[in-house]
Amino acid sequence: MPSSEYLRYVALGDSQTEGLGDGDDSVGLRGWADRLAEHLADVNPGLQYANLAVRGRSAGQVRAEQLGAALALRPDLATVVAGVNDLLRPRFDAAEVAGHLEEMFASLTAAGAQVVTLTFPDVGKIAPIARPVQSRVFDLNARIRAAAGRHGVTVAETALHAVATDPRLWSADRLHASPLGHERIAAAVAHAIDLPGSNDAWTLPLPPQELPAGRRAVAAELRWAAAFLGPWLGRRLRGRSSGDGRTAKRPLLLPLSAVPDPPADIGQRQPS
Repeated sequence: MPSSEYLRYVALGDSQTEGLGDGDDSVGLRGWADRLAEHLADVNPGLQYANLAVRGRSAGQVRAEQLGAALALRPDLATVVAGVNDLLRPRFDAAEVAGHLEEMFASLTAAGAQVVTLTFPDVGKIAPIARPVQSRVFDLNARIRAAAGRHGVTVAETALHAVATDPRLWSADRLHASPLGHERIAAAVAHAIDLPGSNDAWTLPLPPQELPAGRRAVAAELRWAAAFLGPWLGRRLRGRSSGDGRTAKRPLLLPLSAVPDPPADIGQRQPS
């Protein structure tokens, strides 16, 4: 389906699709899915948009909690992005995670939606302390590509471009994209579906930047671990999630200009 004919866009996923890192809970979250919806509405002002994503959700939770609701909305375009929360947990089964994604791919495409997904950048280049899970990222990306190929799902290959790991595309927690990162992700998806006016400029590197080295780099890693990694691990050990008690920010298909009611637990501001 040409992108100019998309009338009903539904986004499924976790914190990245919800928009963490691009705005906050007090002023509102924008995020790459909202930015993509803006591009789509520029092409077709009649677009209606729903965002079912909730922070902290695993791929299995996205499938269990969001797929049925998405199918009920009868989208002609759906984005499915999940799996990072699984990657970072001690028990990770790439085949199981990919299976949840594939079930969503299959169900949505069978219902007539054009489905788009992403591959994930090398987290070890974003946060050196995460290098032990690099192989998980590569494995999951390979499985995402294979599942997408079986169901005619479009893949925005953010993993293949070095700019995806530029620190300026990531927020201070290194778990969520910065506003610039969300902008690039939206541009990548727009390009993947050949949206009029899109191009491959999202793949271009940013101007050179001096990065911390030596003791400065070590100190930066320790500060990040104390401020973000420690609290994240603490929640996981307690069986808690930043998404506990939260609901989707745009559960209904509405024109982009319509402002939905705020989701539950709007005061929580923890990263997923």
